[in-house]
Amino acid sequence: MPKPQPDERPYHHGDLRRAIVKAALEILQETQSLEFSLRELARRAGVSHNAPYKHFADKRELLAAVSAAGFEVLTKRMAREIAGLDNARERLFAMLRAYIDHGVENPALYSLMFGGYLGGPDRSRPAIEIAEAEKTKALLAGVIVEGGLGRAIPDVPRNERKIAGAILACWSLVHGLTLLLADGLVGPKERAGALGERLVQSMLDGLAAELPSLPSGTWLGPQAPR
Repeated sequence: MPKPQPDERPYHHGDLRRAIVKAALEILQETQSLEFSLRELARRAGVSHNAPYKHFADKRELLAAVSAAGFEVLTKRMAREIAGLDNARERLFAMLRAYIDHGVENPALYSLMFGGYLGGPDRSRPAIEIAEAEKTKALLAGVIVEGGLGRAIPDVPRNERKIAGAILACWSLVHGLTLLLADGLVGPKERAGALGERLVQSMLDGLAAELPSLPSGTWLGPQAPR
């Protein structure tokens, strides 16, 4: 059989998609920039320059998969941090700290996950990203329901807006702090853990006293096209 040419390097079909996404994550980590080409990714993954197009129609579709992978990494990191912790409040604290660390350590990926790059004209987000983001949200909601705010909150319809309010309060604080740290408006980054601990502790104390109830019709997280 003829040997493959340099631009026709072989790959295992089932692994190609993961290899391309992994290469993109590595480039984002190294350069903190979305300004890379699919050809560059192909070189990094060790496949032909046309291979990425077998799974991704264009760069936006690829970045949607990268963002989804970012949420998968975040969810696994949060789950790992709370493993072995029996106290629900400790689990919530560890989860929010992991969220901050995830964004501060890789701001380009964080910006892709939560910024407007992938947003559609109606502010909708790619389905692949929504699916993974919902898993992150569900993990946070589960710890809140179990008593992360000092008392358990029965997951019943009458508490739906209170649970959503608690999620939004937690998310708003850690999201804002993550952006401030990543942009250098608060620092130093080396003290992100200590700073986050104090702010999160104060917020959790407040939420334990009273949960905000969100107005009817409020949504949380990325939305599918309408």
